[in-house]
Amino acid sequence: MKRLLPLLGLGAALFGGLPSAEAFCGFYVAKADAKLFNKASKVVVARQAERTAVTMASDYEGELKEFALVIPVPTVVKKEQIKVVDNAVVDHLDAYSAPRLVEYHDEDPCRPIPPPMMRMAAPTAMPETAARPKRKADALGVKIEAEYTVGEYDIVILSATQSDGLVTYLNQEGYKIPEGAAPVLGSYIKQNMKFFLARVNLKEQAKSGARYLRPIQVTYDTPKFMLPIRLGTVNANGPQDMIMLFLTEKGRVETTNYRTVRMPSNMDVPIYTRPEFGRFYSAMFDHQVKKDGMKMVYVEYAWDMGWCDPCAADPVSDDKLAELGVSWIKTAAPEANQPPAGRPRPGFIPPRGTNVFVTRLHVRYDGSNFPEDIMFQETADRGNFQGRYVLRHEFKGEAKCQAGDEYRRNLPLRWEKEAATLAHLTGWDIAEIKRRMRENGQVVK
Repeated sequence: MKRLLPLLGLGAALFGGLPSAEAFCGFYVAKADAKLFNKASKVVVARQAERTAVTMASDYEGELKEFALVIPVPTVVKKEQIKVVDNAVVDHLDAYSAPRLVEYHDEDPCRPIPPPMMRMAAPTAMPETAARPKRKADALGVKIEAEYTVGEYDIVILSATQSDGLVTYLNQEGYKIPEGAAPVLGSYIKQNMKFFLARVNLKEQAKSGARYLRPIQVTYDTPKFMLPIRLGTVNANGPQDMIMLFLTEKGRVETTNYRTVRMPSNMDVPIYTRPEFGRFYSAMFDHQVKKDGMKMVYVEYAWDMGWCDPCAADPVSDDKLAELGVSWIKTAAPEANQPPAGRPRPGFIPPRGTNVFVTRLHVRYDGSNFPEDIMFQETADRGNFQGRYVLRHEFKGEAKCQAGDEYRRNLPLRWEKEAATLAHLTGWDIAEIKRRMRENGQVVK
C-alpha cells in the first residue's frame, strides 16, 4: 500500500531586524537551518503577478515504493510545467536565509575612538506512462486529466465531483487515505481545484543515480497566493514545522489570514552558546511558539538577494534562482558590483544586482490552530531583516586608563543582561545559564 507522507504542509504530506543596511563589523559563525527541527519541511515559492512556481523538498527516508504525494492545485498542470530540482539548490537558499550567530571582539577601550563608519544604504534593485483504469475512475466521479513521467516521478492529475468517490479511487489505487480526509478533499473540490498525485517510478529513480528523492516543482498561474496545508494535518502525528522560502520581485511576503510577526533578533547572548547555537535557536523558537499559542507565522529573514551583511551562505546565483522558478531577473551594470569605498568589511558580500527579494517564513502548525490554508500577499516593503544573535568577546589586554577601568566595571553588568536575555528568549533556568557562563569566564553573580 502506498502511504501518504505528512506533507510539507502542502497537501497530504510532502514526501515540514537589522537596522536598514547598517554596516556590520563582526563575523558570522553559525546558522540555524531547517535541519534543526523535527518534522520540518521546506517549500520554495517563486511568484510574479499570477505565475507561481512551487518547489517541494522531501526528507523522506523510507522505502521509495511507499512514497506518495497528493497536492491540490488550481488547474490541470501540463508536463512542461513540472520538473525536478537539485536538492543542493533548495539547501543553498535555506542556508542563505537561515537565522545566524555572529560575534564581535571588543576594541581596546584605551585607544582613541575612530570616526564612525558610514551607514550603507541598501543598493537599489535593478529595476511514457501506463494507462489507468479510466472506466473505474469515471464511475466514482473522478476524471484522470493527465498522466506524465517526469524524472523519477509518475504524475497523475485528477479532478473529482465528490470527495467520497475520490477517497475510494485513491484507496483502490494504493494510496492510503487517512480517516477524516474526505471533508478536506471536498472543500478543495468545491473550489474546483485539481489534485496532483506523484509517486516514485523505481526504474527512473535508479537511472537518475540520485540517493534521495529530488525536490519536485510545479508551475501554474493563479490569482490565489496560498499554500494548501490542511491535508497535511489530517494524519499528522503532532505539530509540524514548515520553512517557506519566497522569491518575489517587489518585496516582503506576509500572511493575510494569520498574523505574521518577526522573530526576536539582534540580541546579545552569552559566549558559551557559540558551539550550541542550534540548540539555542530551537529552544527559542519552541518558547516563542508556546508564548504565542501556536497562532503566528514568523519572519526569520527578509532581504534583497543582491547582497547580505553578514551572509550565512553565498547569495544564490542567477542561474540557480531561475531553476527555482525566478523568471524576472535583471542584472545591474558592472559598476554596481564594485566593493564600497574604503576598506572591505568582514562578512560583506558586494551587491549582485538582482531584483529578487527573499522572505523566509517559519510556521509550526496543527489542524486546530491552523484550520485554514495559509494565504499570502506580496508587499512593497523592502526593509532588511534577519534573525541575528550576537556574541561579544571582552578585550583581554591590559587597558590601563580611566576608560579601561570603567570598561572592566561594566562587564559584569553586560553579562548579567546577556543571561537575562537568554533566559527570556528560551525559558531556560537563569541559574543554570549563569553557571555555564562562569565556566566560560563570564563572571556573574
